[in-house]
Amino acid sequence: MNHLKGQQSPYLLQHLHNPVDWHPWGEEAFALARSLDRPIFLSIGYSTCHWCHVMERESFENGTVAAVLNGSFVAIKVDREERPDIDRVYMTACQLMTGTGGWPLTIIMTPEGKPFFAVTYLPRESAHGRAGLLEILGRVIEIWKDRRAEADASAETITAALGARPAAAGVTAGEEDLRRASSRFAALFDAANGGFGGAPKFPSPHNLLFLLRRWKLAGDDRAGDMVLETLRRMRMGGIYDHVGYGFHRYSTDERWLLPHFEKMLYDQAMLAMAYAEAYQACGDLLFAGTVREIFEYVSRDMTAPEGCFYSAEDADSEGREGAFYLWRAGEMESLLGAGDGARAMEAFRVSVRGNFSDEATGRMTGENILHREDMPDGSARMESIRKKLFDARERRPRPFRDDKVLADWNGLMIAALALGARALGDERYLRMAGDAASFIRTRMMTGDGRLLHRYRNGEASVPGNLDDYAFVVWGLIELYQAGFDPEHLDLALRLATSMVNHFTDVNGGLSFAPRDGEKLVAETIENHDGAYPSGTSAAYYNLVRLSRITGDPAWEALAEKVLAGAGEGLRRHPLGYGMLLAGLQYSLGESCEVVLVGDPDNGVFREMADDLRREYRPDCVILARPDGEQGEFIGRLAPFTAAMRAEGGRPAAYVCRGKRCFPPVHTAADMRDLLAIKST
Repeated sequence: MNHLKGQQSPYLLQHLHNPVDWHPWGEEAFALARSLDRPIFLSIGYSTCHWCHVMERESFENGTVAAVLNGSFVAIKVDREERPDIDRVYMTACQLMTGTGGWPLTIIMTPEGKPFFAVTYLPRESAHGRAGLLEILGRVIEIWKDRRAEADASAETITAALGARPAAAGVTAGEEDLRRASSRFAALFDAANGGFGGAPKFPSPHNLLFLLRRWKLAGDDRAGDMVLETLRRMRMGGIYDHVGYGFHRYSTDERWLLPHFEKMLYDQAMLAMAYAEAYQACGDLLFAGTVREIFEYVSRDMTAPEGCFYSAEDADSEGREGAFYLWRAGEMESLLGAGDGARAMEAFRVSVRGNFSDEATGRMTGENILHREDMPDGSARMESIRKKLFDARERRPRPFRDDKVLADWNGLMIAALALGARALGDERYLRMAGDAASFIRTRMMTGDGRLLHRYRNGEASVPGNLDDYAFVVWGLIELYQAGFDPEHLDLALRLATSMVNHFTDVNGGLSFAPRDGEKLVAETIENHDGAYPSGTSAAYYNLVRLSRITGDPAWEALAEKVLAGAGEGLRRHPLGYGMLLAGLQYSLGESCEVVLVGDPDNGVFREMADDLRREYRPDCVILARPDGEQGEFIGRLAPFTAAMRAEGGRPAAYVCRGKRCFPPVHTAADMRDLLAIKST
């Protein structure tokens, strides 16, 4: 047995019985490498990664590979989701050396952690002109023995490049950057299939959040058309699980048909936000239904008994990708009978030939990825068919579920549920969000108010990174806007303060790891978005919103410093900065603050609150100043509300628009009239 026993990471535990003598990341492994004067073989992946499984089966369970690694290297396994700070450093190194990246990530480095070789997936044996793992390891052993100076020099060069930081450009982004970004999205828009560019296609819902704001706040109808078409096409495609709900990771083709089947919590959260906001913006019931279905999946399959959320479900089951989700025509006919079987096959485009091919040979397997070519009809008969398919599928071997709890991804899910509660008027989602927020507050924070990144089996560990703070604050802001519990706003402010204190670098930007955290060979500052928004972009959006919520301009001044650090990248590559663009659109737009005062149980107060929550108002922040102690608490958090009172016991709405405040009004209709006023 290797050294992974006792680890909490499900990914590391998957490798516990490999013949490779894996070590977890830590000083013990580095000290061993130094004492033996061996290079380190660093393997980074995650538990639901299909190609990580392939490389494990081919190589890490192989005795020959294990003998080479154990005899000439010190092998370290890292879960990229548990230690994203390590992953980001060495993924950057891989991108510098190879021009590409991905997982599984293989790094060979000196005992000091300085990389000199990087690659993603490798087969065990060389074939078709491509070197395999065994050949690569042999070359590295030779270089380490006979040409050590070359390896050391390469490692120093790469490490220096990793540590290089451009001077703060101080670029001031503005309206022209927003117009340019929208135009570039339009140029890449796939009018036939929705989405942007060709295969593979990623949902990238943060880009859709920007385009929705561009549509509603700047009157860019083209932006709105792109969002709505993309959301409809994704919902009908194979990337959506039509039987059990939720979205798969991405589509390997341009039509959203053939997914990479893993399901990630962050995708469910971000897509739920996009569909919820789209529903608010246009009223399409398909979008509202999609939000409910995503939340049903998360509640059923991704929620822990404690109320927090698990990380992911695997793409693989029964030793192959997608097996849990695929259907044969005969299986449907046998299960549903002739009439309903034919109806299901027509609805979900199922054929005897199938539409799924074997990964290795490319031959059609007779299996089908369910998808639609028209909108779901929502009939009771189709729902009965779906339930029968679901019950039958539940009897299959399930994909592995990664049950670790990550603060950052939970923060995104809290934000999504709170936004969904507002858009759909469903208190269940607000309770789910509140339970998760309570879990983070009580189980994933230190005594001095710092966040921890990972929780599993009763243990919270790993210092929180920028994403943890930015996404949890985002969730808490949305939770306050949905439920008006001042404790959520108070915690958001305290965590935002901690984020600024522990992550701000010398240029005013935000580092990914805390300044007082573990020292790696390089620090990472990541401003651009990936599969989900960067911590920098979410932090910028949060800081601007906190400024509007509290009336404290210091928060917006901090936001401007964050934006200045990222501005050059945004200008050069705007499509990689969707969430920052969404924040910029909000920041540059006309401000809008609404404070509701009075008794929250009063019918007029509820009507005004429901109106504010239901409508798509991405330029607006909402505060509630109820009578009594909670009102005084809000007065301390947002001092500009301190003098706002209900007159004669009548609830009132105080509306400020474009830095102009109006006298209080006492009906929802009058409030809407004020909200419709634009500055001239």
